[in-house]
Amino acid sequence: MFALERRIYRIDTLRLNPSGIPLRGIGYALVLVVLALIASSVPPSSWLDPLIPWYLREIGAPLASAALLGALRVEGRPFHTAVAAIISHALGPARLARLAPVPRRTVEFWRPPEVLLVPDGSDAVFRRLRYRGPGAVLVNPAHRLSEPGGRSRVDVVLRPAHGTAGRPGAFEMAPGAVLEVLPS
Repeated sequence: MFALERRIYRIDTLRLNPSGIPLRGIGYALVLVVLALIASSVPPSSWLDPLIPWYLREIGAPLASAALLGALRVEGRPFHTAVAAIISHALGPARLARLAPVPRRTVEFWRPPEVLLVPDGSDAVFRRLRYRGPGAVLVNPAHRLSEPGGRSRVDVVLRPAHGTAGRPGAFEMAPGAVLEVLPS
């Protein structure tokens, strides 16, 4: 892939390195020299002043570091871009929903509703059960549906149909409706 990188090849009539000096490296050098000058005036690092000569401390180390940072690539990105990405990741939100930050305390997770698994009667016997809606019911074996009369708490009764080849049937249960399956 083509990567455009600005370089300086000459200053007036003075020809520089044949491959040029990258502007990014010059920027790194300026920033590091300024940081070295500031660090030499702050007490914890100013105590090291007598141990290291000034030209190494304020010029040599920053220029060598700038050359290293100019050549360094983290996952194909320049150093300053990679550091910015790492810092934004560390300081950014821990969770995203639809590419927007989600506060930690108000996160609610979707949980699937409970699933009721009822035998389909393929063992040739209806099993006694009572189901309260809402929901959808699929019945595969031959069956008869009836509505109980009187003061029953059951809305629909399902019984096996003997001697008939029934077709699968499906029906929807309203909220609160009760289905009762009676064995033969």
